[in-house]
Amino acid sequence: MIIVNVDVMLAKRKMSSGELAQRIGITQANLSILKTNKARAIRFSTLEAICRELQCQPGDILEYCEDEDSPLRKRQDVK
Repeated sequence: MIIVNVDVMLAKRKMSSGELAQRIGITQANLSILKTNKARAIRFSTLEAICRELQCQPGDILEYCEDEDSPLRKRQDVK
């Protein structure tokens, strides 16, 4: 699963969610969906805008973490 850490970068930059949403041109509701890891996708243009406004790299806000139910994880546990 991919974890979105926008809230961490917002805190580091001392910026509110509302301010970021306004700057990048998305609704606060859509930014909230990203922040709560409920989004199933993100447009590269949105990711680019977030990185531009927060002055960060995509890796600063996106993190890969294996699901507990992941088939890959289950195979590794068997070994």
